[in-house]
Amino acid sequence: MPIVNRIAAFHDEMRAWRQDLHANPEIAFQENRTSQVVADKLASFGIPVHRGLAKTGVVGTLKIGNSPRAIGLRADMDALPMPEANQFGYRSLNAGRMHACGHDGHTTMLLGAAKYLAETKNFDGTVHFIFQPAEENEAGGRVMVEEGLFDKFPVEAVYGLHNWPQLDLGKFSVRPGPMMASADNFEIMVRGMGAHGAMPHRGVDPVTCACQIVSALQTIVSRETNPLDAAVISVTQIHAGDAYNVIPNECVLRGTTRAFEPKVRDGLEPAMRRVASGIAAAMGCEITFDYRRKYPPLVNDAAHVAVAAGAMAEVVGAENVATDGVATMGAEDFAYMLEARPGAYVFMGNGESASLHNPRYDFNDEALPVGASYWAKLVERVLARAA
Repeated sequence: MPIVNRIAAFHDEMRAWRQDLHANPEIAFQENRTSQVVADKLASFGIPVHRGLAKTGVVGTLKIGNSPRAIGLRADMDALPMPEANQFGYRSLNAGRMHACGHDGHTTMLLGAAKYLAETKNFDGTVHFIFQPAEENEAGGRVMVEEGLFDKFPVEAVYGLHNWPQLDLGKFSVRPGPMMASADNFEIMVRGMGAHGAMPHRGVDPVTCACQIVSALQTIVSRETNPLDAAVISVTQIHAGDAYNVIPNECVLRGTTRAFEPKVRDGLEPAMRRVASGIAAAMGCEITFDYRRKYPPLVNDAAHVAVAAGAMAEVVGAENVATDGVATMGAEDFAYMLEARPGAYVFMGNGESASLHNPRYDFNDEALPVGASYWAKLVERVLARAA
């Protein structure tokens, strides 16, 4: 692979950065050490640093030449609240915290690109290196946008990247249009009337009702959603009761919904409410329905996908870039940045490894110069100097 030679030369340095971040994971809005490491590195490269957006966010700004054009490159910094099962020397030092999604690698690759670009200065314009907190569940990207990210750091486009274990090292995948789904959460509280488990006729069983609701919710996707559209309704929690012989008063259902299209997303909540309310009424129960909108669909701009694909092809060859990559029902809060500015989000191969969010996952350090080279080529392509 034609990795940028200068980036390849400091591969070992990037490896050390990445493994240090892996050993010191911090979760949403608590990335204090991580953001300090990022800010110190950027400053050592001679890049001015702004801190404080979304509490622990960091933005480094590198302006070269006289062009008014500007772009943003984003990496996420947070870890997950889960224990690590790996036993290597740089495993997590923070109990119940782990970089199980590769954000340590994302941060390192963007730092590597910043180091290279600050040294070579082979572009004309402004690059904002955006290091975002709280991607996992807490929408740090939305918070950065709401706190004025693109007012303080205007850009014509913004780009993101995520490692992908299902993809071979040295390959990239991207697609125009919806690439990742919306992610909303729901809670349905089913209330009945408790009774002795041996005398169910003296109560109203919320567990039986909840089970009927779980089954019926699946018909919203299978029978009310156009088969050509995609949607997911997953009930992931059922909680009720504490004793073997007691029918409880309440049973709570929790879960997530996913969709690519706004019209499909908008239709899920009222359909779920109707189904759950109808079954509860039929079985003599009552419900409380709470639906919380979280991340919107992540939608890539076709023109910026083409630009990104060109930069990827420079690094790994066009034959290793899929521009019709498969969309995923996973969600990403980079979607909020793409709602505010056009751009492209790409998947980069991480090779054979445990899946994301697995306690044995580890970012592949051999991918570090690949991702950093992609960022560098993207900047030099978008903000190319005049001939």
